[in-house]
Order: sequence, then C-alpha cells, then structure tokens
Amino acid sequence: MKNLTIFNAYMGAKKELRDAGIETFGFEAREIIKHVTGYDNATIMAKYSETLTPIQQTMFNDVLRRRKERYPLQYLLGEWSFYGLPFYVGQGVLVPRADTETLVDFALEKLGDKEAQVLDLCSGSGCIAIAVAKNSNAEVSAVEKYDVPFSYLEKNIKRNRANVTAIKSDLFSYAPNTKFDLILSNPPYISADEMALIDEETSHEPDEALYGGEDGLMFYRYIASEYKKHIKTGGTLAFEVGFSQSAAVQEILRVTGYKNIGTRKDINSHERVVFGTVEAI
Repeated sequence: MKNLTIFNAYMGAKKELRDAGIETFGFEAREIIKHVTGYDNATIMAKYSETLTPIQQTMFNDVLRRRKERYPLQYLLGEWSFYGLPFYVGQGVLVPRADTETLVDFALEKLGDKEAQVLDLCSGSGCIAIAVAKNSNAEVSAVEKYDVPFSYLEKNIKRNRANVTAIKSDLFSYAPNTKFDLILSNPPYISADEMALIDEETSHEPDEALYGGEDGLMFYRYIASEYKKHIKTGGTLAFEVGFSQSAAVQEILRVTGYKNIGTRKDINSHERVVFGTVEAI
C-alpha cells in the first residue's frame, strides 16, 4: 500500500466522491480527512505534506468506500454540527439537518430572554431541544420513544451540558403534568408514496423517524389536537414541515382552533415552520 500524504488523500477523495456523484465532494473530502487525522482545517493546511499512518490510511479507505456507497457521512463520522453545537449521531437516529435550524430560530425569537417551559416532541438526537436550551433561559423537556435515539439524546444532553430533561415516552401516551409556553416538534412526515421514493442515503435512517402515516400528516393532527390542552393561554405550537406540507398543516391548526397561524421559510425559501397560538375561549 502506497503511503498517502494528507494532500494526496484529500485530492484523491475529492475525485472519487465527485465521480460517485456526490455534489458536496470538496466539503466531504475535507471532513473525512479531519475525521481520520483528528486535525482541524488550519492544521490540515499546515501539515498537508504529512503522511497518513497505516491505521489512518485504512480508516480513510474504509470511510471513503462506504461514503461512495451512499452510507450517510454523518454516521461515518459519528457526529455532526447543528446550530453550532456538536451532536453524536449514528445508525438508528435521524441526522440533524440545516433546515431544522429554522425551527430553532423561530423558537428563540418567540422566547426572547424570558424564562419559559418548552417541550420538544419526537426529539431524536435532541438537536432542537438542546439548541433551544443552550441559547435561551428556557427549561426544556424532550420526549423520545425509541431506545437508540433516546440513548443519543441522553449523550448529547451530557455532551452539551444542556438544561434539558430527557423523557422516554411515546407521545401518544405521554401526559405531562404541566402546561408549556412553547411546544416544538419535527415529527415523521414522509407519506407512504414518498417512502417508496426516498434516496439511498435517507434509506439508512430509521423508518420510524421518517414515516408520517398514509398522507404524512398523522403526527401533525394528533399533536395539534391532543397537546393543545398542554399549552398555556398565549402559548405556541410550532412544527417543522415538509417542503410541500405548509398549507395542509396550517389548515390542521386552523380547524383545531389555533390562532395567529403563520410560517417561516428556510434557507431555500421553503415554508419550513408552521405555528399557531392558543388563546382563551
């Protein structure tokens, strides 16, 4: 096996990823080199002529091979950044995505600097709950049903030293003994038809974090209806939604009696957040 320098490994990874049809090949090649060497970007630049050790080269070849097979980069690295914070991720937990930061932005806008009670449903890795807790004065509770994502939720709370209470429960049976100023959720929202069309990378993520019932709206209906009584008067329910679901979720909130219904767009100008408030009868 020919010894590779950091520079040659990086250039080779860029080419192989590009040839495999991965659009962000330059970024991903750099992330793989960072993972293999443990260096940050500046150190990589300073040590570009350094030779990879045999162990590093074996790791590099394995990660590159699996990435070319469209296994998620986030799982291969074992962690990912969300809202400027580090999160452990792996097989069995939904990958944090930049689109979801729109929901965190909205939550922080609503909360300001006041003390508040926040509930995050379908929490997964805990990226929403933890990002909100780290950037506000809120006390945050995070509900997650499944064993694997719940273990990541607990590890990520500890890693980020966040003021988040992890609650292992099915949202269909969870009965909080308090009312919240803000309830957030990025629930499963892919429809049955869309599940048959998901790309190869997404297919590695857990079905239970993706499938939202026949029309993709099952969780929105249930949360809007059953959790309304757990929102304080003047409080807010806010969802992340699929890029074509905004109108349908707004209608769910309208018929369920929410007021001041609105949306927020993500970085690609899709209506990614839908929200409504609870007012006194």
